[in-house]
Amino acid sequence: MEAMERAASVRYTDADGLADALHGADALFVYDFVSTAVPGAWHAADRLRWLHIASAGVDPVMFDGLRDSDVVLTNSRGVFDGPIAEYVLGVVLAFAKDFAGSLRLQDQHRWQHRETERVAGRPVLVVGTGPIGRATARLLRAAGLRVTGAGRRARDDDPDFGTVVPTDELTEHLPGYDFVVAVAPLTGATRHLFDARTLGAMRPGARFVNVGRGELVVTDDLIGVLRSGHLGGAALDVFETEPLPADSPLWTMQNVVLTPHMSGDIVGWRNALVEVFADNFARWVDGRPLRNVVDKRLGYVPSPVT
Repeated sequence: MEAMERAASVRYTDADGLADALHGADALFVYDFVSTAVPGAWHAADRLRWLHIASAGVDPVMFDGLRDSDVVLTNSRGVFDGPIAEYVLGVVLAFAKDFAGSLRLQDQHRWQHRETERVAGRPVLVVGTGPIGRATARLLRAAGLRVTGAGRRARDDDPDFGTVVPTDELTEHLPGYDFVVAVAPLTGATRHLFDARTLGAMRPGARFVNVGRGELVVTDDLIGVLRSGHLGGAALDVFETEPLPADSPLWTMQNVVLTPHMSGDIVGWRNALVEVFADNFARWVDGRPLRNVVDKRLGYVPSPVT
């Protein structure tokens, strides 16, 4: 932040002091990307022109006041693409090779030979065709999986997915895949996209991975589908309620892998987020176009191909 401190008057604040700090501010850097403090302090944004959030998802700051204003919204797209793709490949391999089962048997000092699965040739559907979805598709394809995307517009010539099916026809396509990966942004159209109907439409024994947003999934419906044995497992990095409540049944399900919203958090990620803001700040001061400008109606940064 040193370069920015030399070029501007920088105020640091927590959620409680945000309204006071916003008075007279031209730009706001929301470093605490899970904070929901911005809507409550918005009345104090008397000259704000630009808001940057230190995450790819912008749902914590998407509210009518910002959406209807002239304030430009940018995000930190690009920091997490590769790391999250690696996480997805990791859990796909973990399911196929039953690493969790091996660790349980190791804890019990039990020598139990088993057969495991190949991932090469297995069909996977990546729901969300933004940068994280594309990085995931490329890595999964490199590992030999057959990848299809699900996005707003159907097409057969996508450079990363090949075929993209329309998200509004998701239920019709889900039975064709062994793995389903949710990486879509949280919008009005994607909230609770995975409910009892869609999860129940998945192929019996299929595995579900959510690295997008917890609110993409109806948690109770997912628990029910897992308990029924319809799904072969789930890897969940995000949840409707975070931290995940200690009494959630998900904690004790042997076919569930849980991580605490860390799929993209590699060593150095916090500095990388500030570097994205610093680059945009330099552009803003110089009057150059900002990177990662969010379409506030869509709720994400539009890509040339979406």
